[in-house]
Amino acid sequence: MKSIGRRKLHSRGLLSARLSTLLSALLPTVLFATLLSSTAFAWQGGAATATKPPNTITPASTLTEAERKATGRIKLETIREITTKLSSKEFEGRGTGQPGADKAAAYIADLFKKFGLKPAGDNGTYFQQIKFRSAEILPETSIKVGDVQLKHREDYVVLPPYNSETVDLSGGLVFVGYGVVSTDLKRDDLAGLDLKGKIVLMLGGAPDGVDAAAWKTATSPQVRIRNFIERGAAALIIANAATPQQPFATVANYLSRRRVSLASTPLPAIKAPPVFLVSDGAMEKMFAGGQSTYAQTLVKAKAGENVSQDLNKATTVALRFKISETTSANVVGVLEGSDAKLKEEAVVYSAHYDAYGIDGSGQIFPGAADNALGTATIAAIAEAFGKTSPRPKRSIIFLAVTGEEYGLLGAESWVKQPTWPLEKVAADINYDGIGTEVYGPVKRVVGFGAEHSQLGATFEEVAVAIGTQVAPDPMPEENAFVRSDHYAFVKAGVPALMLMGAPEGDVAVWIKRARQWLDTDYHSPNDTVKPDWNWNGPLKVAELGLVVGIRVADTEAMPSWLPTSRFNKPRAGK
Repeated sequence: MKSIGRRKLHSRGLLSARLSTLLSALLPTVLFATLLSSTAFAWQGGAATATKPPNTITPASTLTEAERKATGRIKLETIREITTKLSSKEFEGRGTGQPGADKAAAYIADLFKKFGLKPAGDNGTYFQQIKFRSAEILPETSIKVGDVQLKHREDYVVLPPYNSETVDLSGGLVFVGYGVVSTDLKRDDLAGLDLKGKIVLMLGGAPDGVDAAAWKTATSPQVRIRNFIERGAAALIIANAATPQQPFATVANYLSRRRVSLASTPLPAIKAPPVFLVSDGAMEKMFAGGQSTYAQTLVKAKAGENVSQDLNKATTVALRFKISETTSANVVGVLEGSDAKLKEEAVVYSAHYDAYGIDGSGQIFPGAADNALGTATIAAIAEAFGKTSPRPKRSIIFLAVTGEEYGLLGAESWVKQPTWPLEKVAADINYDGIGTEVYGPVKRVVGFGAEHSQLGATFEEVAVAIGTQVAPDPMPEENAFVRSDHYAFVKAGVPALMLMGAPEGDVAVWIKRARQWLDTDYHSPNDTVKPDWNWNGPLKVAELGLVVGIRVADTEAMPSWLPTSRFNKPRAGK
């Protein structure tokens, strides 16, 4: 799941726009740990959303006989089997544009066919092929400062984008402190320094006691980048960018991975100087032999002293990348609706099947909780719908997307070139998360986006009917609603929900487990199916989504946005 804690990273004052954008999409948020907090679930009576006052939710709400039968057709075994299969070594982490993803797409398509879905991709197939651009750093990449050879990932990491397979440059090393030029702050860290053709070394963060507003203005990415480019800097190295919560090793782990973008995305017209992050250890190596150590210099910088200096060390940079174009596919199946007219409209269930794939060393990122589990959930819902009679009035589309981990690329592609008329998509119900529902039987649910559309009222009523408590978004300031595949639909005017469950029982136990998962498993080789997973949890969340979909599919009018929602716009702009 592309769901990140942005504020922690931005508070460090990092330099470039591409860096802040990238980091905001790389490191895990505390959102899901907070989801399990007692504060988030202290209220027991329904979601405090804009859909309607909580006291209008009737505890006596029940499922219809047809809905009970439909939920009974969802198989726990299906969710467990598909999750386990997709996260096995056989699929090599399902990396976008890698063979493992192709194999996973074929497997999902076979499931859709088995469950009675018709192809709803391109040219009568289950697949919507998407062209991607893949880029990865090669082992030949090197940086040498004086006589010291820095080590990739241990000492430094190169920031994307990678637009050329070969970059060679050399120059002296100049340390510019925080790199700030500001009359308001009465500060010029670049005074007296010749940066033309030089490798610029800069601190992230801020001195102690500085005026926060003035510092924010002076350190905007546009201002500092312009200052360096106008002075002819050949490259930029940023130090002091890590935090105790997000150490350099974690940052380097993400940034050294293969990068994927849409092949249709134009490359930057102007090539900016290469940008690197370095560890504290690398900084000590670069300051070795000077008047002071890096640690001593950092103390002075934090105290507000001007520490800029020419380090007088020849630096050579040789960057080598493998850049190629590849393809990966969204998998799309449809269950035709039963109503002669309403079957032209559809409810979409979405989940991303991609994870981080396999790296150059053969390390696999299985992506079990994120998001083989979500993919298995919509597949189990598809299986249940395929056995339901009569079928819902509207058609039901099942969309397993690729490229989510790199920026919701598969979902964005489907929405921009939909295989079903977008103005006739009633709603999107999305499954993505970190697996909080497998911690135990689910009794608490969040419907991200419930406050924005009429889907919220339907979600709340169904949640009560199946015996769960509705919880509000525990951290609305984290904007989780805009960080998974459903958001592509939202931007196109289609109301959407992302469903997530949490277990009953001692809240403190689950908080601890979620935090540990974020530290050890999130986007890592450790995201595997665990022996103690309780599969009744995802079964319950699947039942909830199934019934929400049935009610949306059978209601005469498609759900609309609430007038108060900032997303209120017509579908497909019509």
